[in-house]
Amino acid sequence: MMSLFTASLIIFALTLGAVFAYFAIKSRDLVKAAVFSAGQSAAFALAFFMLMAPDIVLAYVAVAIGIYTVLLLYVINKTERFEEAEE
Repeated sequence: MMSLFTASLIIFALTLGAVFAYFAIKSRDLVKAAVFSAGQSAAFALAFFMLMAPDIVLAYVAVAIGIYTVLLLYVINKTERFEEAEE
């Protein structure tokens, strides 16, 4: 059975991930959006770790925080950094 502290930490990590996802969607600066996306991935990795899934954490951190973020930053570097405002 899961302790109250563990359950609270999982809920905190998932809430933090949702907040980071919201900021990533609303951000006009694409570099900030990529950083928020990495923060979301880190929060979800913490939730997976608290759920005792270390194999998923290792793969998720390597792909979602490492490769995905570096690839996004590379593509942003080749295009415009800021998204145009809608009229």
